Amino acid sequence: MEALTTLWHTHERALRRWLLHHTGDPALADDLLQDVFLRVMRHQASLGGLRNERAWLFEVARNRLTDHFRHARPAASLPEDLPAEETAPAPVDSLARCLPRVLAELSAEDRDVIERCDLGGLPQQAYADALGITLAAAKSRVQRARKRLRAQLATACQVRFDDSGRVCCFVPRD
Repeated sequence: MEALTTLWHTHERALRRWLLHHTGDPALADDLLQDVFLRVMRHQASLGGLRNERAWLFEVARNRLTDHFRHARPAASLPEDLPAEETAPAPVDSLARCLPRVLAELSAEDRDVIERCDLGGLPQQAYADALGITLAAAKSRVQRARKRLRAQLATACQVRFDDSGRVCCFVPRD
């Protein structure tokens, strides 16, 4: 306990200055300093194994300051009569009407890899293991199937892509 008291009195002033510098509020700096002291008290048993007690104290202070600012973000309440913003679905989300037919037009192998990996979420390694092929071969199959799906979407549904490769528009096909 005496070692803790000595440690605290040695660094208390520097910790307070540091907290005051970062908060700009003497009362808040004192509150945070008290929280740091309480955390040090709770962990006094582990103080003996520290290489640099000062660095540890400042780390505790920095963590406490971060926690304070993270939880102290102001939140504005929204008025009850605020209308909900209506947004049109992204063009890629509307492709659901076109995708089943285009998938049916792909080869069985392409359809299988697209459905299992891209739509079903199966990892490519698991797909490779299930087919008894290498991961590199599975990745190649996925890439080739995606390329053919993209071409089929462009042809059958007149899908167009923007400069970054995202769906920008298409003509639905029943």
